Amino acid sequence: MSEQQAQYSTALTKISNTFFPMIENQLTGNGLNMDHYSKQCVMSAISSINAVLDSKGVSWQDSQLDKSNITQTLLTVASLKLNSAANPREVYFQMRSVKKKVDGKDVWTKQIEMGIEGDGNDAILSNFGRGVETVHQYWLVRSEDQFEYPKYKGIEMAPPEWAPSGKGEVVRVVYPITKKDGRVEYYISERDDVAKNLIAHINNNLMNETFGFAKSRYDATEAEKKKIDAKKREILNKVKELGLNALDDEEIQNYISPAWKDPQSRESMIIRKMRNNIVKKIPKDFGNAFVEMTYSETEDESYARHRREVNENANQELIDFDEPINEPTNADSRKNEAEPVIIDHDDMATGNTQEEIKETESASSQGPAW
Repeated sequence: MSEQQAQYSTALTKISNTFFPMIENQLTGNGLNMDHYSKQCVMSAISSINAVLDSKGVSWQDSQLDKSNITQTLLTVASLKLNSAANPREVYFQMRSVKKKVDGKDVWTKQIEMGIEGDGNDAILSNFGRGVETVHQYWLVRSEDQFEYPKYKGIEMAPPEWAPSGKGEVVRVVYPITKKDGRVEYYISERDDVAKNLIAHINNNLMNETFGFAKSRYDATEAEKKKIDAKKREILNKVKELGLNALDDEEIQNYISPAWKDPQSRESMIIRKMRNNIVKKIPKDFGNAFVEMTYSETEDESYARHRREVNENANQELIDFDEPINEPTNADSRKNEAEPVIIDHDDMATGNTQEEIKETESASSQGPAW
């Protein structure tokens, strides 16, 4: 081992020795045991966070680095058992700069932000799905495949039949799941339902759009706000009419993130959304209030919405740390502040590294076939 590798290993060991006792003590205090896999997930997370800090030129000893935020992030990783070293990744990390008000002054801190991506939601379903024994390999049913939906006769069910052809675009996803009582249920999500996710995504991207009617949404008069709202409704109604074909509309593309519209990532995004529309709707039983709260704070959109409102009312600003940090001259003027940006975890799951705005998961899956 080279001297540089030895120093790197020693540094990570010291960091691990600092955080592990805190994580284990807090988990034990909340009635959880930190098993071997949880420890492995924490180790992988520390290594991934270290890589993020290195890429930004930030050390663990940086006075602006929020250590309590890192501790909470590692607690989430340990309790949900999410592995950043899995392939595909189950969780990712990035650094953001957060401006806070402390004693009337603007103070900048550097925080590590965690997002669930890739097969992370599948891992949570396998570990915490209510009554779930086994999550089988999901089916990607293509347009030229032979597929028959489940058939029912009273409470008896004939399972779906699928003959793959390997041709055509993916039109539905099927999750066969064995329950603990031995029953096999089939959860189905359709491609057309992803249009609802797209509408929510565009709606969020239109949040600050004024279409040239006003300098910013904060400066808009009542008359200008009505024009802005009318234009937004016009665009969203057009998306509803076009469905996923809206991805190819030149006007609408201005309000769609690259991970959705770029040919190399579009299909991966649509498949990911179909999978999420199933997995996120299946009830979870965490067996522990602390784990449930941790999951809710990570994934629940209503919690995220309230958190954004608190952030705005507290006059905080989240910005991309890659950009130069310039504090506004008038700290009380919201016109100079950017909207808090929430990452679309599924955009990251496609392999597109650009940060995207997270939309509410509003599409519902076709329920289980019992």
